[in-house]
Amino acid sequence: MAARAFDVVVIGAGPGGYVAAIRAAQLGKSVAIVEREHLGGICLNWGCIPTKAMLRSAEVFHLMHRAKDFGLKAENISYDLDAVVKRSRKVAGQLTGGIGHLMKKNKITVIMGAATLPAKGKVSVKTDKGTEELTAPNIIVAVGARARELPGLEADGDLVWTYKHALEPKRMPKKLLVIGSGAIGIEFASFFNTLGADTTVVEVMDRILPVEDAEISGFAQKQFEKQGMKIMAKAMVKKLDRTKGKVTAHIERDGKTETQDFDTVISAVGIVANTEGLGLEELGAKIDRSFVVTDEYCRTGVEGLYVIGDATNGPWLAHKASHEGVMVAELIAGGHPHAVDPSSIAGCTYCHPQVASVGLTEAKAKEAGYKVKVGRFPFIGNGKAIALGEPEGMIKTIFDAKTGELLGAHMVGAEVTELIQGYVVGRTLETTEEDLINTVFPHPTLSEMMHESVLDAYGRAIHF
Repeated sequence: MAARAFDVVVIGAGPGGYVAAIRAAQLGKSVAIVEREHLGGICLNWGCIPTKAMLRSAEVFHLMHRAKDFGLKAENISYDLDAVVKRSRKVAGQLTGGIGHLMKKNKITVIMGAATLPAKGKVSVKTDKGTEELTAPNIIVAVGARARELPGLEADGDLVWTYKHALEPKRMPKKLLVIGSGAIGIEFASFFNTLGADTTVVEVMDRILPVEDAEISGFAQKQFEKQGMKIMAKAMVKKLDRTKGKVTAHIERDGKTETQDFDTVISAVGIVANTEGLGLEELGAKIDRSFVVTDEYCRTGVEGLYVIGDATNGPWLAHKASHEGVMVAELIAGGHPHAVDPSSIAGCTYCHPQVASVGLTEAKAKEAGYKVKVGRFPFIGNGKAIALGEPEGMIKTIFDAKTGELLGAHMVGAEVTELIQGYVVGRTLETTEEDLINTVFPHPTLSEMMHESVLDAYGRAIHF
């Protein structure tokens, strides 16, 4: 069969790939997208979306236990784990179906199968029906990543889980060990802990949520511990002994090793890009620890070959992948898009309390040589937070003392994953403290704390 020719072929239909395909089609290009598993990729099917659905169930469960605080009555509160999971899968399914519709609407050819790159401008796809050959002057690789597995800590789906197993749990863990305290580890720890699992988190770095500002991760840790979570920082799981229904973890801390028994372990120790076996290196792309090295426009140095999303430089976030997809499509169509600036991409963790941040932490700003002004405002000083029954939290802002540039913003507390976007817009518009001070924030809202935190950096906070 003759090769089918397109202007653009996208490999991978996650939030990077499908968005790149849509934008390229909008710009008049003929586009094919190749996907080996399911449209929407990990994010829609096994990541961002289903986890948020499950965390929402945990949040409602937590609130039901607090009914009395709100003058309400709720008795014999319980949950049905199967029903929680079923709702989460239904939410994911609804969105995946939506992607199929968007592909049709934009006249994008969808090919289900596994792609390789046999030569420049060529894509070979193994499908159920055999092999299909495609050609295109522009190829966008958006193959994503998978959970990293450490030797001796490999998942088996029974006692030791990856995020995928944790999204369809066979049982409710009684005694749970979570290895790794990045966003994925902490979200699952928060979910199962809220539903009553005796939860321990082990983190090799000196604190949990290590990419966050130290003050914010310290605040979050106190809240988690109040909820009964056990946190072991500067610790390492050396090995797991598995017997029927039990895992014995050997945990090393301060040069000493202790053993603890668990019935379930979730491993969340980072990711590995799905870049092997594609033929990228043979074409001349550089790969560093599984990730493809690109410039700020996602170019690989091989003509017409781009790599976006989790298969290239971090931060490894769905919204970064989508934005890169749009940028590359516009580049291919002859436009002059702005390069994606990693320092203006917000990170959000949907644990309880939520954590969100953008830009430099206080430590990183000082390391970079800035003289800084730092503002803080606690949730306890905000009327809306108190009315919501969510007085635990904090907003922290960091400014360049010389120019008033907003260098970073860091938050912990209710709904901060929604609030952070205000500061993201501010950074994109190159806002200074003066612009933010002169902005009128509506009352009563949680967003007023964003204003107060800025005021505090300049010794002008009103309500604290």
